[in-house]
Amino acid sequence: MFRKIIFWLIWLGFISYAFLFAPPDQPETFDLIKDMVLGKWEGINPLVISLFNLMGVLPMIYSCLLFIDGRGQKAPAWLFATASFGVGAFALIPYLALREKNPQFIGAKNTFLKLLDSRFTGIILTLTALVLVSFGLTQGNWHNFVEQWQTNRFIHVMSLDFCILCVLFPTLIKDDMARRNMKSSLLFWSIVIIPLFGSLFYLCVRKPLIEVDGDIVNSGEKLNESSAKVI
Repeated sequence: MFRKIIFWLIWLGFISYAFLFAPPDQPETFDLIKDMVLGKWEGINPLVISLFNLMGVLPMIYSCLLFIDGRGQKAPAWLFATASFGVGAFALIPYLALREKNPQFIGAKNTFLKLLDSRFTGIILTLTALVLVSFGLTQGNWHNFVEQWQTNRFIHVMSLDFCILCVLFPTLIKDDMARRNMKSSLLFWSIVIIPLFGSLFYLCVRKPLIEVDGDIVNSGEKLNESSAKVI
């Protein structure tokens, strides 16, 4: 319960800050977003371009865990994961608050889950992130970015959104490692300490998902219930 309260407080705090305390919205924000989506990057700070595109990579990283974690959850993980591509942490934090511990994957993987579970997907996401980060760091104008961060609500909130998503990702790792029978505190803390690339490294090295037959689980639960009644 304490964990859930913390997540809801983070969510409410982020929403309150974004709409009440962040810098004012700028009239050219819609045009800026449209140009970045359409690839019209001329005149836009490469740091902003890099950050904007990384905000598409991060929901993909989360999706590689969420769609698997959602099997057996009451909260529809697919809904929150899909919404996160548009609003980032505003959509993902409620799922983190609503979800229950889920150290097993019941049933079989369909084609979509096999794709998300693949190390190849992790490698593609890692290469994409490396290109974007390199582009932003080598071509970007930090002075201009700081000025925009201080005056533009969209860039300001997007930056905080990025940081929050990086920090909160490890909260899903323990259950995902348990589902794969992975017991490595070094790997876990590497993910916690290294933002973004720690998470990507995990997607590249994690073991294939262990599938548990739902009939076996149900039979085990019934056996436990029968044993409890006898006792």
